[in-house]
Amino acid sequence: MTKSVDLLLFNAIVLTMDEEMHQYEPGAVAVSGDSILAVGPEDEVLKGCHAAHEVDCGGKVLMPGLVNAHTHVPMTLLRGLADDLRLDVWLQGYIWPVEREFVSPDFVRLGTQLACAELIRTGVTCFADMYYFEEKVAETTAEAGLRAVCGQTVLKFPTPDAVSFEDSLAAAREFIEHWKGHPLITPAVSPHAYYTCTPEILRATAQLAAEFDVPLHTHISETLLEVENMRRDNGMPVVPYLKKQGLFDAKVLAAHCTHIDEGEMRTLLHAGAGVAHNPSSNLKLASGFAPVQKMLNIGLDVGIGTDGPASNNDLDMFEEIRLAAFVAKTVSNDPTALPAVTAVKMATRLGARALHLGPVTGSLEAGKRADLILVDITGLHNTPRFRRDADNIYSQLVYAGKASDVSDVMVNGKWLMHNRELLTLNEKELKLHAQEYARKIDVFLMAREQSVFSKLVALGGSAEEESFEVQVKVKLKDPAPVLKAIKNTAIDILVKKHYHQHDIYFTFADPEQGWLRYREDEMVDDKEQITGVRGRLTLIGPSREGDFAHDVLLSRIRYFAPAANSLRFYREYFKPASEIAVDKDRLRWLVRYKNEEFFINLDRVETPELGYYLEIKSRTWSRRDAEEKADCTSELISLLGGQLENTITLDYVEIAGGKD
Repeated sequence: MTKSVDLLLFNAIVLTMDEEMHQYEPGAVAVSGDSILAVGPEDEVLKGCHAAHEVDCGGKVLMPGLVNAHTHVPMTLLRGLADDLRLDVWLQGYIWPVEREFVSPDFVRLGTQLACAELIRTGVTCFADMYYFEEKVAETTAEAGLRAVCGQTVLKFPTPDAVSFEDSLAAAREFIEHWKGHPLITPAVSPHAYYTCTPEILRATAQLAAEFDVPLHTHISETLLEVENMRRDNGMPVVPYLKKQGLFDAKVLAAHCTHIDEGEMRTLLHAGAGVAHNPSSNLKLASGFAPVQKMLNIGLDVGIGTDGPASNNDLDMFEEIRLAAFVAKTVSNDPTALPAVTAVKMATRLGARALHLGPVTGSLEAGKRADLILVDITGLHNTPRFRRDADNIYSQLVYAGKASDVSDVMVNGKWLMHNRELLTLNEKELKLHAQEYARKIDVFLMAREQSVFSKLVALGGSAEEESFEVQVKVKLKDPAPVLKAIKNTAIDILVKKHYHQHDIYFTFADPEQGWLRYREDEMVDDKEQITGVRGRLTLIGPSREGDFAHDVLLSRIRYFAPAANSLRFYREYFKPASEIAVDKDRLRWLVRYKNEEFFINLDRVETPELGYYLEIKSRTWSRRDAEEKADCTSELISLLGGQLENTITLDYVEIAGGKD
């Protein structure tokens, strides 16, 4: 008895990519609705099924669609924006400023449409994404007909779609609730990386992912610097640190893992985590070579990703598959490492498992979704074909195949490209709209080209400080009451230090550039002897977030970098319009008050002669936390004998410049 199906694909070289790696030539696949009903030798499938529609595949390869295990699809609109730079310069100097200025729901929609067109053309049927306004990514991807794991990004910084990380978490929860159970979109949460998240964020995102049983997509150990910083600051590698935060309570998809050791690999394996290997991005950004063969030998599910099209610069999975094989061979000095058949597995079945979608896609098996592609291997670049070795077909795909060989793409039983014609997207219109965005971004960057910020980032080692700074100053006539009051039992003194601080503030013709402070800290011991000197540059933005109780919350964008050069160098490098000098003697206490940490500074400002000031500071990535700390700051001022009605929220440069 024959079964009635919607579609029969026959006369094909069928590569199932199932556990037994079955091949059928000639083979056939029967599709019913959104799923595969039968796969096997052509005569058996045709004998057992009757279809309303039949497609003669003309001897092409019929295989599962490729799985792009890690990308940031809206970044197609940033392709080629700033190449041949270090990762920190690329991110902080160009990508993040442009994203803050331009990323919007419309930007994300267009970027995703452009990416979906490229993904379909290159044989991708499923991808894992991480970006802002992920609701738009999901919506646009579903309209285009592709399958995706879409992760709403959460960072400690303000982002284009959230003022604070609490907002990002709330958006992630809402996003997951809305898309959970969709036939094409698997919602996820994406804490960007350990160094852009706090422990609180890591724990909260893991709990959210576990609550809804959805994936958690994050970057792990992408660069050696990231790993070295983790060891220096926390005394352990990255993966154990993340385990300590409970991250692996969730179904993790770990992007990169370029610098992990065998112990970390086993931790990922025991946690059921998947890994996304990104050879092009790692090579282009000089991030290193992921130990992929070791991961596979241990048993990890390792997929292949392109990373974002701004750091690759394309979404061509055929190129990534080939590079994955080449890099593994070169790094190991072993031409047998990562053979072609394994590379194709990584781009299909193993990639789907890394995304925690193994039961749904990644191989041609009865019951799985009909996500498949046709690849023409009869081109001049792929001729002749040898049949002696059954694995030779994989070698053809990996070492000679090209994305342009893909002629047809189906997802969930629906054609997205047929005979190389896109059926769900207008490629011509997308190109025109993308070029208009490029024009606007060019104008923006040309105006910024000589900005103080860009120059600071180019020096290297720069980093962004917490977004919200609780800061208040009170002018004092006599410091003695403060010195007495700080011994109050309600204040727990953790550390006391003494500094001589010499600050030069560079000002610029454009006030939007903010102030650049060059500081030399002289550390002073109990005998008034200088025990050490350090230098630092701090870029202080002019913007103010808002005021809370007693006008104590000051929010500014702050970046800092080590000052390894002379003051003369920085004068010539930054070319300030003017300079303001501030010298002070500072007693600093790190204290705990009501279970919160604060810095209490008792300053004698000597240049200019401003006298004594009591200053209280605390920083946080959380607006909610900032509000609570603002109340505590007011209480501390009163405890230390300051008058709340005389508080000042200006920086010393503003006071010295006459802005009191």
